Amino acid sequence: MTETSQRPLRVLAAMSGGVDSAVAAARAAEAGHDVTGVHLALSANPQSFRTGARGCCTIEDSRDARRAADVIGIPFYVWDLAERFREDVVEDFVAEYEAGRTPNPCLRCNEKIKFAALLDKALALGFDAVCTGHYATVVTGADGNRELHRASDMAKDQSYVLGVLDERQLAHAMFPLGDTLTTKDEIRAEAERRGLAVAKKPDSHDICFIADGDTQGFLANRLGGPAEGDILDESGAKLGTHEGAFGFTIGQRKGLRIGHPAPDGKPRYVLDISPVNNTVTVGPAEALDVTALTAIKPRWCGTPPAGPGTYTAQLRAHGGETEVTAELTDGALHVTFTEPVRGVAPGQAVVLYDGTRVVGSATIATTVRRERAATG
Repeated sequence: MTETSQRPLRVLAAMSGGVDSAVAAARAAEAGHDVTGVHLALSANPQSFRTGARGCCTIEDSRDARRAADVIGIPFYVWDLAERFREDVVEDFVAEYEAGRTPNPCLRCNEKIKFAALLDKALALGFDAVCTGHYATVVTGADGNRELHRASDMAKDQSYVLGVLDERQLAHAMFPLGDTLTTKDEIRAEAERRGLAVAKKPDSHDICFIADGDTQGFLANRLGGPAEGDILDESGAKLGTHEGAFGFTIGQRKGLRIGHPAPDGKPRYVLDISPVNNTVTVGPAEALDVTALTAIKPRWCGTPPAGPGTYTAQLRAHGGETEVTAELTDGALHVTFTEPVRGVAPGQAVVLYDGTRVVGSATIATTVRRERAATG
């Protein structure tokens, strides 16, 4: 039984001001649920207008959400969660980069804001569920347990950023767009048919609280400005300098600004980031091959797995799946890849799948690189 066949519920629809959340709220209301719209004010100093498709939570977004709620015919409120967002998402993001890790603020927002702070407040007010415009599916089995599955359309699937939701949160989650086998253009066409003015509004992308897209500038402003350090090769030889190790991510190729090419003429990639001595180590692509990882702070979408198991894993929001074996030992998740993978960085999330079902998520702490033959 899927969520769309449930009894009528009191639903709090999180409305960002975009097309997906507006259509989700409209579908929930059309399904017979008692829906109330809410826009989350997550910025202490919202801008009057967004810059193209960048940023969110602006005054314009709040007004767009209110207009959509009016058209749907549902009550609408704005809730100020800016302080909680700053503490749980923005400060966490900065601290992770300062420690040389690569965080995913969307996962943290889903975990701490939309399905914790917002959900807790919703339940306290007597609502049964929180509805969002994410593309994922919640399925209720014959035993009454709820499972998180990929969206019907893999091209739009967002289950990766929802892999942090636990069983309790899933019990109160609703994703009306999850079983939609349509293109984004068709979602926009549906919004237009419903009279929603956000039908042609561009999607927000990148990091919502960095409206200009300059992540390095944002971090430099909060971590004390440029801090020159060395760019090293695998032997420790200095190749150049940088303006802050926090501005790099594992697997990065562009923006290294190394004055001379590698001896073999091949591109170099960021292999390691050391915030302690403010160095960045670069090397060839094959040095990025990871064969295993250990992840901490696991969160399970249901019962934790017992013993070793075979799964597929996703390592980034828009990445593909790879076959793995995984086992939970002493609170840490140990994952071994069937084939080496690249671009794996501490701080990222690894999300395990059993078919389309999301098993759970954990934060990558350490990785094991494939040994390479020595060159003479």
